[in-house]
Amino acid sequence: MESGFALSAEEREQRLLARTREWARRPEQAMPDAFLEVLAFSLGGETYAVESRHVAEVLPLAQYTPLPGTPAYVLGIVNVRGRIVSVLDLRILFELPVSGLADKNFLVVLQDESMEFGLLVDRVLGIQPLEKATLQSGMASLTGVRASYLLGVTPTQWTVLDGARLLGDASLRVEIDG
Repeated sequence: MESGFALSAEEREQRLLARTREWARRPEQAMPDAFLEVLAFSLGGETYAVESRHVAEVLPLAQYTPLPGTPAYVLGIVNVRGRIVSVLDLRILFELPVSGLADKNFLVVLQDESMEFGLLVDRVLGIQPLEKATLQSGMASLTGVRASYLLGVTPTQWTVLDGARLLGDASLRVEIDG
């Protein structure tokens, strides 16, 4: 065709190759802005999540040492690879039903440069991507302490906790002298 619209075999191959490269590129820059990667867990019959960037590790909670003279939500301390880590029971802090420890509770260790503690959870549900745009800023049923640590609520009613706010709250710090 002489109309200028026909491509040679070489031009067609170059365009297809360029298009393939373009489509094959991962939208690496768009993912962090549009999504949160969270660790989901169940607690007191509800589903919670926290950004995975705040999670240092997840361990089975085999045993802990109770600490007298601490707030009721401080379950105690555990030794995690030679580090003493306090264990917080969010069921008590968030005023959820407490039914005692199960055979297989887990410890989700949150950490930043200045603070580290473990959250007692009933079950770990795994790492999930959440689209930021779908998070609702709050719910009428989430009041008090839970609302102060809320990052958002998903359309499936997961409560996404603000890990930075939890880690930055000096009232959750357990000082161990020794």
